[in-house]
Amino acid sequence: MGVAPPALASALSLILLSPGFARAQATTAAPVTLDRVRVDATRLRGVSDFDTPASVDAIRLDDADSSRAGTVASEPLAGVPGLLARDRQNHAQDTQLSIRGFGARSTFGVRGVRLFADGIPASMPDGQGQLSHFSLVGGDRIEIMRGPFSALYGNSSGGVVQLWSADGAPGDPWRLKASHGRDDTTSLSAQLLGGSETLGYNLALSRFDTDGWRDHSAARRDSANAKLRLDFGDRRRLDVVANHVDIDAQDPLGLTAAQVRENPRQVADVARQFDTRKTVRQTQVGAVYEHGIGEAHTLRAMAYGGERAVVQYLPIPASAQANPLNSGGVIDLDNRYGGLDLRWSWEGALAGRPLELTVGANGDRQRQHRQGFENFIGETLGVRGRLRRDERNTVENLDQFAQAYWAFAPRWSLLAGVRHSEVEFTSRDAFVTATNPDDSGRVTFRQTSPVAGVTFAPDDDLRVYLSAGRGFETPTFNELGYRADGGAGFAFDLAPAVSDNLELGAKWRADSGATVNAALFRADTDDELAVARNVGGRSSFQNIGRARRQGAELSLRQPLGEAFDLSVAATWLDATFRDAYLVCTGAGCTVPSTPVAAGARIPGVPARHMYARLDWAGGPWSAAIEGVGVGDVVVDDLATGRAAGYALVHLEGARRWRFDAGTLRTFVRVDNLLDHAHVGSVIVNEGNGRFYEPGPGRGVMVGAQWSWNR
Repeated sequence: MGVAPPALASALSLILLSPGFARAQATTAAPVTLDRVRVDATRLRGVSDFDTPASVDAIRLDDADSSRAGTVASEPLAGVPGLLARDRQNHAQDTQLSIRGFGARSTFGVRGVRLFADGIPASMPDGQGQLSHFSLVGGDRIEIMRGPFSALYGNSSGGVVQLWSADGAPGDPWRLKASHGRDDTTSLSAQLLGGSETLGYNLALSRFDTDGWRDHSAARRDSANAKLRLDFGDRRRLDVVANHVDIDAQDPLGLTAAQVRENPRQVADVARQFDTRKTVRQTQVGAVYEHGIGEAHTLRAMAYGGERAVVQYLPIPASAQANPLNSGGVIDLDNRYGGLDLRWSWEGALAGRPLELTVGANGDRQRQHRQGFENFIGETLGVRGRLRRDERNTVENLDQFAQAYWAFAPRWSLLAGVRHSEVEFTSRDAFVTATNPDDSGRVTFRQTSPVAGVTFAPDDDLRVYLSAGRGFETPTFNELGYRADGGAGFAFDLAPAVSDNLELGAKWRADSGATVNAALFRADTDDELAVARNVGGRSSFQNIGRARRQGAELSLRQPLGEAFDLSVAATWLDATFRDAYLVCTGAGCTVPSTPVAAGARIPGVPARHMYARLDWAGGPWSAAIEGVGVGDVVVDDLATGRAAGYALVHLEGARRWRFDAGTLRTFVRVDNLLDHAHVGSVIVNEGNGRFYEPGPGRGVMVGAQWSWNR
């Protein structure tokens, strides 16, 4: 049975009062919620996040953040309720990101959550995205939307994460930043920011290099991001954005529970035998043009294109590749993608009350050349061998959307919208042999996603809202890539997961800077996607019926006098499968036969997590104490194992020196002050039982940043 809203509120109170969570503290720089400025989450010009009937947060990325090197996207996100970003200590697999339980099963990259950078998609049309695409060095803020209104962004159900680069202006500083920490981890970055009244520029370059906390986890990542803003006056503006990322990373894989107890820094033998690793090269260019017509109309056009190449070496044994339908142990993906977005907005009145309308359409296309090779030649392992898979895949979508905001009464407003999406996957098989037939095919998914929310303003500093909407997730290329019956080719029998979302929330702010945001939410999903079998290093998926994710979120920011600032975020989440279903458990299984009972927990989703941070600033000095508390998670659908919950504490301090030529800031951070052993993330349904990715022990990082006065 479901949990009614009063029960959710009671559960949230128990979380906040429980001794375990009273001790639990957090992990990154304090988020600053920009309640009094408009953010872009709603895609409407005149609607602030405070008036939006949804959970919206904006996190500043400025030089006041001394806690991290600013190279990993999970770092600034820890203080957002409902969002869990896990640094896996594995740069071959990217950050593990989930919102309200959506995306938790992704073994690499981000799915179930839409990603954007400067208004340009960072998620592919199939719904898969990568946070490595984000350039934090040049970033100004990250915006996060959770709940029903994320449906207006298309193929996702959990939420939307957007990175916005700073706009260059006259007198902006140029910055150099360097840091060094444990495991010979070095970060170097530079930002050139500035411009004139009509031209702004932001060039950001960074290099991240580490030997890795675990064995066989060394990585290097180079990134560059450039943003050029041209202001033509009369509400006409052009943004041009170009970025590049280059990653070489070893893959330490996961560990079994016994291996974690023995030595959490070790790797499985197969990682060394096959030299498991991954390379990523991505280059993207995009442009956004806005053109105001009179005082009421605005036209916006966005176009982008890019290339992403991925090569990954997996530890699939040669014996498994004896099957003529096996696609090998080396994945080689070449992707070319691009898209267009056109929209018209109008600000006016209806019945004498403010009204804003936006109507638009967008289309995206991804062309993928997918090849698979054996990961051995003779007795030599970890090298590219014979071709075993060769296909050209295409996914494209064409969407139309409309949304309206109407302040229909002095204290009431309505935000409503609808989006129609059509997503088509096509595969053309070029690897056809006597034992591996032609597996070409095509499938099209269509979905209409309505959403609506009403906001009541009892006074100027309080909002109460109720919203509801429908979202969907198509299977990604990775989930379509392997059939559950063991055959070759795509699993074209999979259907999208469709979710009905409901949210009740409240927002409060004070002139002192104090804010409180709270929400109760429920998302009921039909045709939930889950693993059917995991054999020979390949995961195959199936639609299993209904699932439910429901819970409560609370965030608080409270200045304490002139010197101190307190931030707290708490989440309670109940994520379960509502229907029983069958999975494969034995080697070679092609027909699922092991039952998973209705009511089983969705793996990878903690029931509770909490953040807290206390900042102090006194003249040129500053310091902070923070931590994170995360509940336990089950590692697979059958709950055969679990990773225990943990609480970590971190410290940091910084000092500024001001000179005529600029400002020097030095900083130090101690992570995991109490040296608490913990599992930082899990690989859900890992077929070899290597579910666990241990988190690091105590570590120290020191750094410095120089800002020129110009």
